[in-house]
Amino acid sequence: MNITLALLTLLCWAVLFLMTIRKPQRFRNAVMLMITICVTLPFVAALFGSRSGIIMLIITIGWFLFIMIVPFAFIANGIIMITKESLCLAHLLSLLMGVVIGLGEFAGVFSLLGAFDAKYFKDIDVYLFPLSMTVLFFSLMLLSFMLYSVFINQIPHRYDFDYVIIHGCGLAEGYRVTKLLQNRIDKAIDIYNRCKIKPHIIASGGQGSDEKLSEAQAITNYLLEHNIPEEDIMLEDRSTTTWENLLYSKELIEARGAGNKIALVSNNYHIYRCLCYAKKLGMNCVGIGGGVAFYYWPTALIREFIALFKQKRFVFWTLLCYIFFMLCNSVFLFYLA
Repeated sequence: MNITLALLTLLCWAVLFLMTIRKPQRFRNAVMLMITICVTLPFVAALFGSRSGIIMLIITIGWFLFIMIVPFAFIANGIIMITKESLCLAHLLSLLMGVVIGLGEFAGVFSLLGAFDAKYFKDIDVYLFPLSMTVLFFSLMLLSFMLYSVFINQIPHRYDFDYVIIHGCGLAEGYRVTKLLQNRIDKAIDIYNRCKIKPHIIASGGQGSDEKLSEAQAITNYLLEHNIPEEDIMLEDRSTTTWENLLYSKELIEARGAGNKIALVSNNYHIYRCLCYAKKLGMNCVGIGGGVAFYYWPTALIREFIALFKQKRFVFWTLLCYIFFMLCNSVFLFYLA
């Protein structure tokens, strides 16, 4: 049994690694990561021999407690975001997500009670079951996306890039590099220094209506202050979105006509979407994420997750999986009752 479980665990990790290396921008990798973790946990428990049952029970209880704590963690994070940043819809995402997940978990408890005691809970269960299962489905998708966003940033890379694209973001006081953008630039400088043959760094980002200079120029100024030679810096100062960052950077690369190994540098939560756009543009890219304040990370990832629904292909497969998920749970609840 242990050998079979070990082989299955090894196979899952191998498949996940190959899928991620070949097409890191596919959401199915996030689902595969969740499946791999679910297979790995029983294998870890089995390593404890006669105590494997107790270890698995501890893992199960820990997983259950984690699920119950998640909404409170999101709500707390939302409050921190408002306190440290500002009050706006984007910064309320974490808090709102916590409320929705909390309501879904509450509905799930009543659904289970309805399955065991139809006398008292049958009427409300008809309404609460679809709600709880819907929240569970999208919560699992979000959790998979969060875990994969961490995983994809841990993959080792060869430092032999021809270009390093820095994705710009808003400037402080209209001209100064923010901490968020500084993390991106510092990561790009680290990549530059690791490469034996120095790549060109593309500073990408246009000038907003409230900015005194372009984000590309602010990035360039920072690079020059940190001893990056001017001849190794290229400016792309027309873009206003992530898609345009890549589109216009691609034009610069093609115009120069030398090399095609590209590192996309942004904050870690943003890498997945960057790779999706790069794939559509036919660019040979590796995503490398810079750090971000821990309190900012959940809200940023929720925003990135919501952005996935702009893709018709993603919406289609999500709806298909959702219908299948609801049918399976309906059959399960029917037999349980």
